[in-house]
Amino acid sequence: MNFWQLLQHPRLSRLLIVRWIGQATDGIFQGALATFVLFSPERQANALSAALAFAVVLLPYSLIGPFVGTVLDRVSRQRALVISNSARAIDLLLISLLVFTGHTGIELTLLVLIAFGINRLILAGTSAGLPLLIDQPNLISANAMAVTGGSVFLVLGGGLGIGLRKVFNSFASADHVDAYLIVAAGFGYLLASVLAMRLQKAEIGPLAHEHKPASLSQGFLEIREGWKFLEFHGDAMRGIVANGLQRGGLTALTLVGLMLERNTFHDPAKPEAGLSGLAFAFAIAGVGIVIGALIAPIGVNKYGRHNWMRAMMYLSVLGPVPLLIKTSEITLFLAAFLTSLFGQSFKVTNDALVQSKIDDYYRGRVFAVYDVLVNGAIVGGGVIAALLLSDSGIGWQVPTLVSAIYLITALRLLRRGKFLPPS
Repeated sequence: MNFWQLLQHPRLSRLLIVRWIGQATDGIFQGALATFVLFSPERQANALSAALAFAVVLLPYSLIGPFVGTVLDRVSRQRALVISNSARAIDLLLISLLVFTGHTGIELTLLVLIAFGINRLILAGTSAGLPLLIDQPNLISANAMAVTGGSVFLVLGGGLGIGLRKVFNSFASADHVDAYLIVAAGFGYLLASVLAMRLQKAEIGPLAHEHKPASLSQGFLEIREGWKFLEFHGDAMRGIVANGLQRGGLTALTLVGLMLERNTFHDPAKPEAGLSGLAFAFAIAGVGIVIGALIAPIGVNKYGRHNWMRAMMYLSVLGPVPLLIKTSEITLFLAAFLTSLFGQSFKVTNDALVQSKIDDYYRGRVFAVYDVLVNGAIVGGGVIAALLLSDSGIGWQVPTLVSAIYLITALRLLRRGKFLPPS
């Protein structure tokens, strides 16, 4: 099937629209949150505070990872999508009240952690359910469409948030505008919950097998099962680790871009200009994401899944190079495009590789391992970048380190003698 035929698939399309509406809403919410925390004139942003913001966003992804698989392997994933989106909408209304009153304390942090923790359950649920809606030959294309479409809708949601911000700015203060945007995002999640009701209760799994009651320790026991399952599929494990390293590098470069746009390319006293520049960089990255996903099925069909992933990791080495040649907005945009293009092509191919190795009984658990490893690498990438990066964002250290890690990953972790299909 081509992408258009997949989009018209009666069962797959219902799942995709739930995921994409949710991720468009993520764009609105994350944009409002980033503005409130990092781009408010009264809050001076530095590399460490930005890295801390990344860690807060991603912490729940790693902490609840062991339990996500337990939930998704035991309850209706369709019901999980309905309830989780509704709960997230309620959580955002509470966040909007705190933002409206200018609160930045522990209560805001906790509610944000809850919001992103719920988001992890939703994305994992759609990923685990997708292979039940599409046949194996079309899995790479379907996965590319789901992940890439989500990334595009995330960017579009961010753009919609910027448009709404201009409307709200005409009659409200900065913090009140952010609160209104978060309320709008809450309604977006509510819409995703309603759309999830179009799926049948058992349509996206889990399949019929023994449903055991979950306990506090069960999540960690079953993530160990997922890890052991991956030990028998070394190529999938290597792909997951390599994907984590690629995403960690991308986070480090994102931090560079944030500091450059916030404090160097524009007047720090006028953060709206920096926010617009960062949004444009994300839009350029979104174009790279789309192209990377589109070329993935073509490259896999021609060169094989493992060779394609290896090539994409080698090409990822080129992503940070423009920033080493010259520090400017043009080179930042070029770095964003190249790193996103090769990284996304690697990611969608690896997702399909992992999905193809796992039967449904273990799928939720293995994706829990996947999430913990990848998000741990992302947090690590942000923290390491913050320690090396000046508040201006200018410097050779982070781009050089990212390129070096990508090169070592391709040479060692994905080398031909080890990263290959099972005989």
